Amino acid sequence: MTPSRISFLFIALTLPVAMIGGWAGVSYGLRQSRSPPQLDSVLHSELHLSSAQRDQLATLEAEFAAERTQYESQMRIANRDIASAITVRHQYDNETQSAIDRLHRAMIGLQQATVKHVIAMRAVLSGDQVAQFDRTVNQALAVTPP
Repeated sequence: MTPSRISFLFIALTLPVAMIGGWAGVSYGLRQSRSPPQLDSVLHSELHLSSAQRDQLATLEAEFAAERTQYESQMRIANRDIASAITVRHQYDNETQSAIDRLHRAMIGLQQATVKHVIAMRAVLSGDQVAQFDRTVNQALAVTPP
């Protein structure tokens, strides 16, 4: 076998595996991007929120839900374009790279929006509530409490 055929065979076998791995990572990321149920449970049932706090949090959650939906849509579109590169065009080209870049930007945007949302929720809480909220966030993110 010639070196060029070996290279082609290597690329032909590696690209689908890499794309499947990317798809699996994005699928996992989409499932993990939502606030952990534990945090939501603590926030709404254990912190004894005032009605004013509940109203503020409802507003924050509605805003975040819309933002999250937008990023998730961008990720689905980018994934569709990546799938097209594999199944229709059968090549890694500028369009494929552009779709991957768009996917990464949306993933980063969603992560940033999620962190900002958690910080905004924290700002609504009182001192005792903040301590319990912080412990829950640390547990949800598998971080040793400070």
